[in-house]
Formats: sequence, structure tokens, C-alpha cells
Amino acid sequence: MELDATSLIDVDRLDAEVTAMYRHVARGEDAGLHFEVGRPLAQRLGYPGPLLDAIPAAALASFAGVGHHLALAALRPGEAVLDLGSGSGTDAFCAATLVGVSGRVIGIDMTDEQVAKASSLRDGFPQVEIVEGRIEALPFDDASFDAVISNGVINLSPAKDRVFAEAARVLRPGGDLVILNLSYRDDLGEDRRDLAALARGAFEIRRYGTREFRHWDGAAFHLVRRAT
Repeated sequence: MELDATSLIDVDRLDAEVTAMYRHVARGEDAGLHFEVGRPLAQRLGYPGPLLDAIPAAALASFAGVGHHLALAALRPGEAVLDLGSGSGTDAFCAATLVGVSGRVIGIDMTDEQVAKASSLRDGFPQVEIVEGRIEALPFDDASFDAVISNGVINLSPAKDRVFAEAARVLRPGGDLVILNLSYRDDLGEDRRDLAALARGAFEIRRYGTREFRHWDGAAFHLVRRAT
């Protein structure tokens, strides 16, 4: 899979399909989705019950992540966190609980109804801001976040090189990039590559450990742990 596939696909069509799909998620119209959503999924992926109890239930009802990446993030009180593809806000609100009112959490998402839903649930979370935008062109200053997190979103972007370059730009020196992403193994077989296609851009898991993955625009990423 190309790190920049914008010349190979109809980007506008892809954006329209992804946006339509996650509008259904925001509305709770999950009957026709090819993935699970909601609190049962979050619990199965390892999110602690007390943490889920601390966030808005309506946000959690639209959770569509692929794992519990906050267990790797080790967020600390007072930190500034950016959530790429924040959806209806589950991870943003969880991160806000972990960094406390002295911290700051910004979620960015391109789906208008997800942004509206998450923004409407901010009561009691003054440290949370939700903005509409693209993860390939972040509207934030350089070196403005202690951690950048993302949960099952980057595989949806046809320009992964830009996503990681932008993440590197907005992270402070020594900051943490913590992502979970759909991928496939190189032995998946041609007859099962449709599973990767469901991700609209998942690529082989071995790619995450290569120099090509670790370096974008001169920024180096340290691979902490590979998903299995």
C-alpha cells in the first residue's frame, strides 16, 4: 500500500464514503456497519470500567476504535494531547480524564456530525475542544502537544505520509505519538485482501517497522510496540 495514494484513488469519493459512514455512527445507525461500536466494544478492547464511567455515555455509544491505546500513552496530569480522528469523543474525553483540568485535549475530525456530537457533550470537560478539520493538514502551531494519539483512523487516509509529517510537526521535542491502526500480515493471501480493503488503506504490518515508516520530512519516530 502506498504511503501517498492520492494519485491512485478518487480522494473526493473516498472522503464522501468515509464521512457518510461516520455520520451513521454519530446517529447511532450502526445496523449496516462492518465494524462494532459502543461500550461493549471498548470494554472488550481493555478500557477500564471506571474510565468509561467518567465520560459521556453518548460519546461512548459511538466508539469505533480498534484497541485501548491509552494504556500505552501513559498520559500525565497537565499534558496537552491531540486526538487525530476523534469521532464522537470517547478517546478525547478519556484523555481529558487522565490529564485533568490542568491539561488540554483537542480532538480533530472531518465528519461534521461527529464534531457536533462531541462538542455538545463537553459540559464538565472545560479542557476539551473539538474542531473540524483534516489530519493531513493540522490547524495547530508547531511543537504544541505533549502527545498525539489516534485510534483506527490513519488507515482511512490516502496520504499517510502527510499525517505523520503533521504529527511530527505539532509534537514538542520528546513528545509521544501513540497510534493503533488496522493492518494486515503479508501472508494474508490474495483471497483475503478484501479485509484490508475494508480499512480503505490498511497496509502490511511489517511496514510499521521500516525506515520508510520511521522517517517523514526529516522527523524520526521510535517504534515502541507493534500491534499483532
